[in-house]
This record gives sequence, structure tokens and C-alpha cells, in this order.
Amino acid sequence: MSSGPQDGAKGRRSMEDRFPRGLAIRLFVYLVVGHFFAFFLYLLFEVGARGQ
Repeated sequence: MSSGPQDGAKGRRSMEDRFPRGLAIRLFVYLVVGHFFAFFLYLLFEVGARGQ
């Protein structure tokens, strides 16, 4: 009936428990870019080893 401090704390708690969407997107982008960069370095070394 009346909204007490527990209701506000519960709403705040659910926001704290949720993983921030921007952080998840940034993490995904960093993972993709990092793997692409690692693949590029691997490719450079492979091509360089065959070039002799």
C-alpha cells in the first residue's frame, strides 16, 4: 500500500544486479577486435615464414 524504503532498495538492487548493456557491448567489441588482431599477427608470421 505505501511504498517504503524496501521498495526503493529493491528497485535499486535490481539495477545493480543487472549487467550494464554498454559494458557488455564494449566487452564483445573488444573480444572481436582482439581476436581479429591476433589472427592478423598470426597471418603475418605465417606469410613471412613461407616467404624466406
